[in-house]
Amino acid sequence: MSKLIIVGTVAFDAIETPFGKTDKILGGAATFIGLAASQFEVDGAIVSVVGGDFPKEYIDMLEDRGLDVSCLEVVENGKTFFWSGKYHNDMNTRDTLITELNVLADFKPVVPESYKDAKVVMLGNLHPLVQLRVIEQMNEKPDIVILDTMNFWMDSALDDLMKVIAKVDVITINDEEARQLTGEYSLVVAAKKIMTMGPEFVVIKKGEHGALLFFEDEIFYAPALPLKEVFDPTGAGDTFAGGFAGYLAKTEDYSFGNLKKAIIYGSALASFSVEKFGTERMINLEKEELYERIVQFKNLTQFDLSE
Repeated sequence: MSKLIIVGTVAFDAIETPFGKTDKILGGAATFIGLAASQFEVDGAIVSVVGGDFPKEYIDMLEDRGLDVSCLEVVENGKTFFWSGKYHNDMNTRDTLITELNVLADFKPVVPESYKDAKVVMLGNLHPLVQLRVIEQMNEKPDIVILDTMNFWMDSALDDLMKVIAKVDVITINDEEARQLTGEYSLVVAAKKIMTMGPEFVVIKKGEHGALLFFEDEIFYAPALPLKEVFDPTGAGDTFAGGFAGYLAKTEDYSFGNLKKAIIYGSALASFSVEKFGTERMINLEKEELYERIVQFKNLTQFDLSE
């Protein structure tokens, strides 16, 4: 099993959807990534920062799930990153109501010495320069570096983002972001263009419509599982990334065939994440439930051509 470095936010969220609203609850990219990856019992470390207002019980919970939190920096006189948002009725669009960077504004990631030889690096959504600092601290090139980013950084820090993209093996973005990054409407053409920027693999997320994996001239499509209820999509993309990275760290196989399986595991875990507000569903998820959902994914797409 490979070591896994996870960098991203550990945060507070306040969420409103058509199904209800919350006060401040546990959130953040690294939190969702870590909880998803922990389903594979990986040797994973979270590199992030929180304030003195962050409950120790949350840190203990992450540690209980086998995640190394020794490099989760706690700034005692600071406040934890906070985001608040409201989802529209379609649950695909949202309005950001509040963003408070707090301790994240001065965050300088420090990779633990014991993880500088990690084979898998998962760069959660953060400023590209923070992501770049993590790559530069590794003792040797990891077997696979996975980047998650968003249109905000394309708007505000494109030059820095391009430097990071040039150094990663996999990029995960949504369809709108792929089009913005490349200026191409066709996702096939966009993926090809992104590959020329550095990544060997391109994952384009399409929300409730699944995800696409591109490699050279090959394409794999993973559907999203139809669900009866979707309460909160906030952590779905990060949970997907955590499942994807966690599966690769467990299997130590970075072939296109195995990345297909990683996409399915990431999609299955994301389908759990949206069933409750915040991290509630992921904290209480049992491995048996994950296996059953993987079988559902298989049944969703399997058919016989012999007739």
